[in-house]
Amino acid sequence: MHIRLLGELETVLNDTSITPTAAKPRQVLALMALNSGRIVSVQNLVEELWGHHPPPSVRTTLQTYILQLRKLIDSALPKGSTRTAKDILVTRFDGYLLDIPPENVDVCSYEELAKAGQQAMTRGDHESVSQLFGMALSKWQSRALVDVRIGTLLSIEVARLEESRLNVLENRIGADIKLGRHQAVLSELTVLTAQQPMHENLCAHYMVSLYRSGRQWQALHAYKTLRNTLNKELGVEPSLRLRKLQQAVLRSDPRLEELLEPASDRPQFSHA
Repeated sequence: MHIRLLGELETVLNDTSITPTAAKPRQVLALMALNSGRIVSVQNLVEELWGHHPPPSVRTTLQTYILQLRKLIDSALPKGSTRTAKDILVTRFDGYLLDIPPENVDVCSYEELAKAGQQAMTRGDHESVSQLFGMALSKWQSRALVDVRIGTLLSIEVARLEESRLNVLENRIGADIKLGRHQAVLSELTVLTAQQPMHENLCAHYMVSLYRSGRQWQALHAYKTLRNTLNKELGVEPSLRLRKLQQAVLRSDPRLEELLEPASDRPQFSHA
């Protein structure tokens, strides 16, 4: 069984789509897939599906959703298979377990590539960083669980994954800049800084890429746009690192890239 969560939910078993259509079974499957190989308690499933207002027959209703998922699994198993749906979606004490290899879930594959990319960053291997993070980002088709109704637990996971995706994207772009690919990332950064108008690291990448592409005035304009947005929305100035980067652009400082390393003087702001 292979499950896609980074985009529209899709579940394939033996080349057959077994994605549930009803909303709550889709939620159950998504939460189980995110925890493949681990027990998901009944309590957590109930919290995800109904929050603090579960129906009186909550366990019976949940069992109905589990049964629906098992029927879909059974429908795709080959005749004579020694493995049944109950062997894949397993009942455990006060919970259920989806017994599939973690690498069969795209989120797990994404996170393994992201982890390898982080290790390459530690080694200073910019080419590997660009490649590994690029491969990780290719796992995404759109926002995670874009067509799944999400409750408390899934909303936390979606937020975590989106933050991870933005961090991986930022670091991949940073690696490309260090490899001299300033013009190649410009169009991407134009869109990203518009989508994240208070994200200082992205703005820093954009400023350096513009400057290295011979567009000094646009680099200064990008800084001005960020500053105006921070002043208007939060009443604050850009970080010291961004202010130093602006001055470096004004001076045509050849050591501009040294200011790309993330600063710790203030947390990053992102705008969804």
